[in-house]
Amino acid sequence: MKKVHKDMTIRDLLQVDDNIAGILMRAGMHCLGCPSAQNESLEEAAMAHGLEADVIEAQINDYLET
Repeated sequence: MKKVHKDMTIRDLLQVDDNIAGILMRAGMHCLGCPSAQNESLEEAAMAHGLEADVIEAQINDYLET
């Protein structure tokens, strides 16, 4: 089973599974295609959007478990 970590870049997350984009978009991260967003870690992106990286990390890992 693959697991993601909040220090992974958005680019790396999307390479794990394209459907992670939907989880990030539902959380309010609508700038996934922006060049600068691709190199941000999940933690940095969450902080920029006022979100908890640990919560999003858990949601993604829950999805990957299914």
